[in-house]
Amino acid sequence: MGASKRLFFGLDLPGEVKQQIIQWRADSFPTEAGFPVAAESLYLTLAYLGEVSDEKAQMLMQLAGRIRQPGFTLTLDDAGHWPRSGTIWLGPHHAPRGLLQLAELLRSQAARSGCYQSPQPFHPHVTLLRQATQPVKLPARHFSWSLPVGRFVLFQSHFSRGKTRIKEIKDWALQ
Repeated sequence: MGASKRLFFGLDLPGEVKQQIIQWRADSFPTEAGFPVAAESLYLTLAYLGEVSDEKAQMLMQLAGRIRQPGFTLTLDDAGHWPRSGTIWLGPHHAPRGLLQLAELLRSQAARSGCYQSPQPFHPHVTLLRQATQPVKLPARHFSWSLPVGRFVLFQSHFSRGKTRIKEIKDWALQ
């Protein structure tokens, strides 16, 4: 058996949207608000799997490949701050039904396969800043990014040289 990998299912954002979000974040939050997440690490987690063996990863990939669901439009038009976890996030004010269904399917498959799933309700978001433990003024809701979602991805998270690096393992089209 090979070494385990830290995996999660998620949605990648288009490069141009990531760059726009990075600029908006720089214009909207003071530098002391928290540590900015790198552009390549801007994604929306659907289901966190944790440390997974190669064998379990293969099984989860097979299950993910059976999902038949149409694509949807994701609108990122809300921001918030979770002081306890030190997270400033960007997400949808109203999550599209397709997003919620996809996350539920992946989380259910993961739980049935032995991957712990948080009992907290799913709150779709993209982490913008970490270690944001002090109160911060959130920007007025005059921002919005709408993007078509036509695929979901299995990512690997790896900590190396003081940074968390994200690598795409496999993706599946939404139909």
